[in-house]
Amino acid sequence: MSFPGGWEMLLILLGVLLLFGGKKIPEIAHGLGKAITEFKRGMRTPVEELKKEIQQDDPKDTKAP
Repeated sequence: MSFPGGWEMLLILLGVLLLFGGKKIPEIAHGLGKAITEFKRGMRTPVEELKKEIQQDDPKDTKAP
């Protein structure tokens, strides 16, 4: 899968501008930024919780008999 080039991005931007208008674009961009931030936070939280559980279950002071 390749990332769209310059002309494709320009065409997409023009389409968004025509669909939503100039006044709505900042609101949409702000909402999209918030959504991305929440998604990243949601992806990070389970990993941190799993690391904490592993550290709690790891016996550090056990000696071999």
